[in-house]
Amino acid sequence: MTGFNDQVVEEFRQNKGKLGGMFEGWELILLTTAGAKSGKRRTNPLGYLEIDGKTVVVASNMGASGHPGWYHNIRHDQRVTIETGTETYEAVAAIPSGAERDALFAKVVAKDPGFAEYQAKTTRELPVVILHRLDDRVRGMGDFLVEVHEWLRDELKTLRKGVDDIVAGRADSLTMEKSLRAHCVSFCEALTKHHTGEDRGAFPMLAQRFPALAPALTKLGEDHVVVAALQKRIRELVEGYVHGESDPVRLRDDFGALADELEAHFAYEEKTVVAALNVTAPAPG
Repeated sequence: MTGFNDQVVEEFRQNKGKLGGMFEGWELILLTTAGAKSGKRRTNPLGYLEIDGKTVVVASNMGASGHPGWYHNIRHDQRVTIETGTETYEAVAAIPSGAERDALFAKVVAKDPGFAEYQAKTTRELPVVILHRLDDRVRGMGDFLVEVHEWLRDELKTLRKGVDDIVAGRADSLTMEKSLRAHCVSFCEALTKHHTGEDRGAFPMLAQRFPALAPALTKLGEDHVVVAALQKRIRELVEGYVHGESDPVRLRDDFGALADELEAHFAYEEKTVVAALNVTAPAPG
């Protein structure tokens, strides 16, 4: 099959997506994925459908008992490349499940009854995959996540400056302590709400639709536990700080550790989940 696929891919590219022989008149794309074990880029010609404005493919394997190789690949890395014959673009492969998958498969069968025949040949539920194009999109939930992070980063800068001012004696200590406590409460409440929303909503949804993200989402959840412990410690230090008795240097050092942990967490989260979030849902108004 590898040699056959290579011939089809070569003909597809030479003829700008037009094929003859057994594939004449078919609607095909080339899907390039990263090998789950090797990491090498692999290209497969696939039939596709346009449903509700989205490009959809089915891991039918012609009704065989096992999933096709490209499906295993996207479960390890959801980033793919699509070739239509006239253009090439990057996409993210999402795997809906449950009622969403069933509704989408019903639309697939309505457009191409052959997929119902493939399903009848196997006890394996045929996965339906949505290929979300990454360019030409509206502002998405991932963009909103970055905006929230930027707000939190600005609050961190304000808090760090306040702690530095107390250590350096650059302002009235009592006024600065009161302001610092107020900022700390606001920041901690916002951060807790943000992480709770991710743990209960965004992360489970992403894990379901993008299995390849599971290790990253596990790490992010573990980061939340570490950040919560540091956050509790900082809040206790700020609220219990007494001018002339407490150690401002310790407060600065502990707050610096929290800020560094958060910066690393934000950067990793933006690197791993923003693209998937953007194609999953639009940003809130």
